[in-house]
Amino acid sequence: MASRSSIHRLMNAARHVACPCHACNSSTTAAAGSAIGTMMSNARHMAAQPKNQDKEYAFEIAAANLRFGEGVTREVGMDFANMNARKVGVFTDPTVEKLLPMKMARESLDASGISYEVFNKVAVEPTDASWKEAIDWARKHDFTHFLAVGGGSVMDTAKAANLFTVYKDSDLFDFINAPVGKGLPITEKLRPLIAVPTTAGTGSETTGTAILDIPSRNFKTGIANRALKPMLGIVDTLNTDSCPTAVHISAGLDVLFHSMESYTAIPYYERTPRPSNPKLRPAYQGSNPISDVFSLWALRETVKYLPRIAKDKHDKEAQRQMLLAASFAGIGFGNGGVHLCHAASYPISGLNKTGPKYKHPGYEVEKPIIPHGISVALTGPAVFKFTAPSAPDRHRLALSIFSGLPESDPSISRLPNQEVGKRLYDEIARFLDGLGVPRGLKAVGYNKGDVQRLVEGTLPQRRVLDLAPGIGDVVGEDGAEHLTGIMEDSLEY
Repeated sequence: MASRSSIHRLMNAARHVACPCHACNSSTTAAAGSAIGTMMSNARHMAAQPKNQDKEYAFEIAAANLRFGEGVTREVGMDFANMNARKVGVFTDPTVEKLLPMKMARESLDASGISYEVFNKVAVEPTDASWKEAIDWARKHDFTHFLAVGGGSVMDTAKAANLFTVYKDSDLFDFINAPVGKGLPITEKLRPLIAVPTTAGTGSETTGTAILDIPSRNFKTGIANRALKPMLGIVDTLNTDSCPTAVHISAGLDVLFHSMESYTAIPYYERTPRPSNPKLRPAYQGSNPISDVFSLWALRETVKYLPRIAKDKHDKEAQRQMLLAASFAGIGFGNGGVHLCHAASYPISGLNKTGPKYKHPGYEVEKPIIPHGISVALTGPAVFKFTAPSAPDRHRLALSIFSGLPESDPSISRLPNQEVGKRLYDEIARFLDGLGVPRGLKAVGYNKGDVQRLVEGTLPQRRVLDLAPGIGDVVGEDGAEHLTGIMEDSLEY
């Protein structure tokens, strides 16, 4: 009979050599159901990587500098003066232009004697056409610096305008993520950009990501490169006062799933291929020890404070904590990445314009709209039921956060691994229901006949699908079969 010490050595070897996934790194695995987790882990390990595709061995953390406080927008003029800015391109949207954040920004720029021009036509949920309009405007000016005052749509549009001001002869699709675009590296230095968020959601003030809708393809995509990240994010607690409740909820859902997806993405050391040059290392790298810290903190704060702000949008503590959570989640997913919820959200919102034409209550827009946070949330319960077997203990921790119980509670700690996903599905669904989120794809007008088109619109989102457990860590797996199951499971709950 083998000695106890030899058995322990064998178990250690299995954890650290045979399978480096989250599930096998756990020190506390529930006995019942552990065989299922091990079988899945071993199956993924046995799907050997091609010899010319070594796995990643390193990760990088990049984020904008952040300034947080009440009224700090009033410092932006001094920031540009300190940088000797000659002319600033200011981006906002027609609504924010009339509100306090832009008033403070203008007054600060004027007080510091900064020359600037304002583009106030940023579209909510920007498209390739609205980006091109903003880019054409920026190229006509010789801006030395950029300022974005608004939500994710504004900040992302400003990033694109900055990029294509420097790359004057490049086409939009040169830098859009492959396989939709060419995904070319950004090697030129961009102009300094300061981002002032007016929603607690996208975390775009911290990231090198910019998202747009391509109506001709019926889905969203984007550009993800560290070069795009702002040099400073000014997070002002006064700037979300004017947000409607519906916007608070949708933005907060983006925070929720940024943190959940980043924390449950495949580990960075499972990503392939290893870049041949550090400049080719993607912004979205997989879960890692530093992103985990930011993502988990954001998840806890969002589960605690988003329901409060949904009940009372003037709850100052909830406003403050959600702004912090958005920035924390931005640092987490801006380096760890997102996966299935975001991948699926792009066709869900894109196809809506020609399909269901759903218009979410509380959004004062003329066109059909499934707000980004809502589109991400619609598949949330089904996604984490699917990913739970890849990392039972990580999903168990998420379950304890959603249920408001400590991990040590017997209903959490003794739950068999194979039941974690189902329980998490129920808890996420309960949480979303409490916020008034539509109960699945049918509630926004989709039906089973739309599933194939939604899957087809998700498959090109390789930069995020390749970080999805069960897809990105299995060689030759494009995810079509799994995505079909997730979409069908998301029709109603």
